[in-house]
Amino acid sequence: MTAVEALLLGILEGLTEFLPVSSTGHLVLLGRGLGHEDAAAKSLSIVIQLGAVVAVIVYYRALLGDLLRGLLRRDPAKIRLAVALGVAFVPAAAVGFLLGGRIKEHLLKPLPVAVAAILGGIVMIMSEVILRGRKAHEDEGIYGVRLRQALAVGVAQCFALWPGMSRSMTTILGGQLVGLKTATAAEFSFLLSIPVLGAATLYDLVKSRDVLLSSSDAAVSLGVGLLSAFVVSLAVIAVFLRYLKRIGLIPFGVYRLILGVVVIAVAR
Repeated sequence: MTAVEALLLGILEGLTEFLPVSSTGHLVLLGRGLGHEDAAAKSLSIVIQLGAVVAVIVYYRALLGDLLRGLLRRDPAKIRLAVALGVAFVPAAAVGFLLGGRIKEHLLKPLPVAVAAILGGIVMIMSEVILRGRKAHEDEGIYGVRLRQALAVGVAQCFALWPGMSRSMTTILGGQLVGLKTATAAEFSFLLSIPVLGAATLYDLVKSRDVLLSSSDAAVSLGVGLLSAFVVSLAVIAVFLRYLKRIGLIPFGVYRLILGVVVIAVAR
């Protein structure tokens, strides 16, 4: 894969990682369009997410610093958040470890991605309509996330292992359904991406390092993809958090429906 193609992948990853539209699904479709469907391309589409992880760390550096200092002081609220993130991490990590190979083999293809996009779009639109009719929840912000809520988010995140379903979508909806405000659910989702995506990308990087770093050109392409994913992700996080409460999830659901139908039509 050339540096220009890796740049396109990185930009697309940054644009879609934290929006509820599935970055992996979009990377699969772009890879197919560029003619890259081999094992190296599939690994790159996963490893490139590390750039988005670093963007989250940079964006939330103040909160993460506060969390670390609180843990050292044994602050109950900080400990509860750290444990909640750990609880939410476990389900998807376990399922991903057990089924990761099969998922990469059978679901990293345009048709499964399109089906997931459509199903996810329907769920998003229906959930948004249902949740709008509910009385607004009162939560305590990111430090008020309870363990049962974290577990629900973690279980919901397992559905995101199906490329095209979207980790952002499943975790935000999972949080909303157990009483978190949209902003809190989104913030928890972003923080959860650090251990989840970090573990997945580092595992694939180590596992596929011989392919991804097979030459100086390959290393340059990987670096370009990671850097572009980082820069674009950093901008998207700020914009998405600012406008999520105002625009809701329905526009993203409609986009997913259109994308899925178009992909199925083209694939046929």
